[in-house]
Amino acid sequence: MRIALAQIDSTVGDIDGNLALCLNAADQAAAAHADILLLPELALLGYPPEDLLAKPHFMERSMEAAETFARLTPCPALVGFAFRDSKGTFNAAAFCRGGVIERLYRKQLLPNYGVFDEERYFEPGLEDVVVEIVGVWCGITVCEDAWFPEPAARVAQSGAQVLLNISASPFHVGKGRSRESMLRDRAASNNLWFAYCNVAGGQDELVFDGRSVVIAPNGGVIARARAFAEDFLVVDIDPGATKMPVTRLEPIESEVEEMYDALRLGLRDYIRKNGFSDVVIGLSGGIDSALTAVLAVDALGAEHVHGVLMPSRFSSEGSVADAEELAELTGIDILTIPIEEPFAAIEQVLAPTFGDLPEDVTEENLQARIRGVLLMALSNKFNWLVLATGNKSELSVGYSTLYGDMVGGFAPIKDVFKTKVYDLARWRNQHGQVIPVATIEKPPSAELRPDQTDQDSLPPYDVLDAILVSYVEQDHSAREIIASGQDEKVVRKVIGLVDAAEYKRRQGPIGIKITPKAFGKDRRMPITNRFGG
Repeated sequence: MRIALAQIDSTVGDIDGNLALCLNAADQAAAAHADILLLPELALLGYPPEDLLAKPHFMERSMEAAETFARLTPCPALVGFAFRDSKGTFNAAAFCRGGVIERLYRKQLLPNYGVFDEERYFEPGLEDVVVEIVGVWCGITVCEDAWFPEPAARVAQSGAQVLLNISASPFHVGKGRSRESMLRDRAASNNLWFAYCNVAGGQDELVFDGRSVVIAPNGGVIARARAFAEDFLVVDIDPGATKMPVTRLEPIESEVEEMYDALRLGLRDYIRKNGFSDVVIGLSGGIDSALTAVLAVDALGAEHVHGVLMPSRFSSEGSVADAEELAELTGIDILTIPIEEPFAAIEQVLAPTFGDLPEDVTEENLQARIRGVLLMALSNKFNWLVLATGNKSELSVGYSTLYGDMVGGFAPIKDVFKTKVYDLARWRNQHGQVIPVATIEKPPSAELRPDQTDQDSLPPYDVLDAILVSYVEQDHSAREIIASGQDEKVVRKVIGLVDAAEYKRRQGPIGIKITPKAFGKDRRMPITNRFGG
């Protein structure tokens, strides 16, 4: 039996474009003499379509696209779409053969946690589907159905030799390994061949890592597609065998490499799918803006990335030099727009109102907000999307300026803790130096007052990030974090800052999810909240 798996990069709502991608994959599968083609979950609509599913005409187009695909596909295929009848709306897989949708499988297990809201949109399916393909009985499942043992066990008991799963499984660090381990266990525990086809691409804050696999009944992986890229995989299996030679195994990336590739893909697809070609970044000479700029260069090409230096009276010569060196190393163009004149003008305008009050964070934030105004002016004039450069550590504790350095249409490193920012920068430099060594080695600073460093206001980042992982991602209480050995005073300060900054985060741009719990859909906390840590 020859199985083709096409891990395409669908775009939500682009039904005509997605249909074309699916039919192109079907042509490839037919040319390869595949007996069955697998396409991802909701491939014809893009995942997740969210409230588009509430639009009757969207659902009509979904059905039309599935019927068109069934009529035109030159080989048997399994494709994801949304189906509606008198019983409700379903996340469905259409088994297409002979010009028609021969069988329809409705997803049974609907994820409703983290970034998933499928119970908001879909009814659960109630029937298993097993089809015969070239004399082989194959069970059909969709994504979450594979994460629980019962669906696979039922189709195995009904006589299926192969389990086909189409999926849209979003990435976070480590998920590729854990998911493949689960799939291997599912195959081995049911003595089934397992073919799993995943999406590869970015959608808003989500990144789908591909890594489609075919697994033998002994749990051995005989084929694995590429990570973070579209791919087409053709695999021959013997349904009566328990193992077979490896066909193609793309390597499993290291943690830092998969983080970088996820960020690059998520940034590229957000820019491309939203109709932009160029981005603009405020360059401070610091590590966050440097990493953001390098990611943008790797995703879009240096000719599409524009850096802006906006020095103030507090900007050090070293920071300006580091930003200029970054531009030289990456090949991006830079503009220099000093902010001293508008800063002085605003200070003068506010002087009668402020009177003799001492300078404080107000003046610091003014500088950040002037920079935000300038970046947005460039965005409006040249249609460049502003990339915000804040990291997860800063956004967690509110070490950022609303309407200032939080300005932007997209925040690529929003879900990257500061310690991981350094790891990513060092890893990228190992593959060709693009970030100045001084940028990595110097103490981080916002440079909004004389001799300022981040550690004037925050604990060391290794301490801070450990507390944030426990509180933000693992939902541990202050008592539990203190019991783990962290200083009580520091823990309570950090938790207070996290809780107080919720209103800021709610108003910031979206960014790419790479951790198990990112700010946004993953972690939905009330702004008005008196529950302590």
